[in-house]
Amino acid sequence: MSTLAVPRTSIARTAATRTAATGTVRTRARRPVVQPSAPVRLTRRGRLVVLLAALALVALASVVLGSSVVATDEGSAPAVARTVTIQPEQTLWDLAREAAPGADPRTVVNDIVELNALTGGGDVQPGQRVALPAY
Repeated sequence: MSTLAVPRTSIARTAATRTAATGTVRTRARRPVVQPSAPVRLTRRGRLVVLLAALALVALASVVLGSSVVATDEGSAPAVARTVTIQPEQTLWDLAREAAPGADPRTVVNDIVELNALTGGGDVQPGQRVALPAY
């Protein structure tokens, strides 16, 4: 920790004034001479405190201003309308055209694969039960 030397001239001085009528000496205090201050320096601990305060402000702002709901362009899993049993020689493409005749079959096949968590490119076997999405 450093010390600051204060010159004697900056200490409050008193000025004596003599009154003519009584001959007494009255003193009054003078204002101290103000020295220009030295630049402020932060210690390592001070820099750490400033950094932690800034991080706390950023965290608080992100909690207060942040949204708890995140919007995405991914839709949720389609709702199940019905469950069908795969017949011999029937494909997912056939099921998609039957389930949603006016929709794009590629989208419907993708929804069926996601809804049933099918692997292997969406291969289905005869007798397998498959849930169809509601449209």
